[in-house]
Amino acid sequence: MRIALRILVVAVIVVATGLAIAQDQETLELRSAVAATDPGAADYLAALVAASLVTGNDYDVLVNGDRVFPAMLQAIDGARERVSFETYVYEKGRVANQFTDALERAARRGVDVRLIVDAVGASQMEDGHLDRLRAAGCHIVDFNPTHWYGLEELNYRTHRKILVVDGEVGFTGGVGVADFWLGDAQDSTHWRDTHVRMRGPIVRLLEAAFYENFIEGEMTVTPTLSDAPPIESADDRSMVVRSAPAGGATDLKRLYLLSIAMARRSIEITSPYFLTDESSMWAFADAIQRGVKVRLLVESDITDQKVVKYASRQAYEALLEKGIEIFEYSPTMMHAKAVVVDGVLSIFGSANFDNRSLELNDELNVAVFSPALAARFLGDFEQDLKVSRRLELDEWRRRPRLQQVEERFWSYFGEVF
Repeated sequence: MRIALRILVVAVIVVATGLAIAQDQETLELRSAVAATDPGAADYLAALVAASLVTGNDYDVLVNGDRVFPAMLQAIDGARERVSFETYVYEKGRVANQFTDALERAARRGVDVRLIVDAVGASQMEDGHLDRLRAAGCHIVDFNPTHWYGLEELNYRTHRKILVVDGEVGFTGGVGVADFWLGDAQDSTHWRDTHVRMRGPIVRLLEAAFYENFIEGEMTVTPTLSDAPPIESADDRSMVVRSAPAGGATDLKRLYLLSIAMARRSIEITSPYFLTDESSMWAFADAIQRGVKVRLLVESDITDQKVVKYASRQAYEALLEKGIEIFEYSPTMMHAKAVVVDGVLSIFGSANFDNRSLELNDELNVAVFSPALAARFLGDFEQDLKVSRRLELDEWRRRPRLQQVEERFWSYFGEVF
């Protein structure tokens, strides 16, 4: 009994410490001197989030595993010089077998294969796969392994999804290595997600972000980067924005808040685990006062993190009262992450709209000023709305009392979810 009590006390202390660490130190109230559609918007945003601005990039939006996995595996199979691959989830199953096979083949034909897996997210990865990859010559970083004497490290993960092959083609988005990403979101066991394949100078920035984590793997590292030629027909201005644990707001959080502030007409946000804080609530309220239409597309009760969903819903009433439209995706787990502002600025990558992504995890997003790319994301958004349930304020207020209590309780943990 005494041992159990001690364990409980330790657990309470750890949770309380985590919540204290994660709490926002201040509320950020950001407005933008330029609109997203202004000629100087890309330069303005890049300067404020400390990002390099590049042009001449091509983006191919890949929806769901049926299109994502074949494209990624084909790129690995075509690798001639190097593969840089970072993922959070790497679970046993059919997809893991395919990726391990492809990476092993690449390494055995002389390709320099570098892999980063998160110690928590990839905890179900089979040891045999790691043994095979190391035997083939792959260089593997187990990111931030946890120990009983360092429980606080559990809070800091790499959630980035990066694949770069030969410095020529890159991928990022929400998809990891697990079987629930297979298929085409055809039922509740096959997730809805988005990954983006890209070519052009942006790939160099993507691979540079990979090395930020790879050099933390306690080995001698010589980063290799290539200059991918610009695509002549491209119409974009693009940047890579990273986040990592920090005492204040990260560049990625500023990216989200500034993108909301740059809106003059519309904001469409797709994100699971949607959790607001005082800074984002202020930003949304300010946008609504400017006459901006805000629409949110989030996951429904079909979710892999039910307590996070409870915490997320705690803010729904306040958001609906402001006039923000909220839609919950019905068919399966919605795991895509995308933001579109005024039909010209698109943001996509690994980060969810929550405190964990914006202040605790290592994340990576790409921000692109391109009407053509924004139109593609908006098309997917409208398609997803057709199978989503729109929440109405009066009906939402009548939800069961027990549900409201659960939402209130779990909202206190929102800063670490």
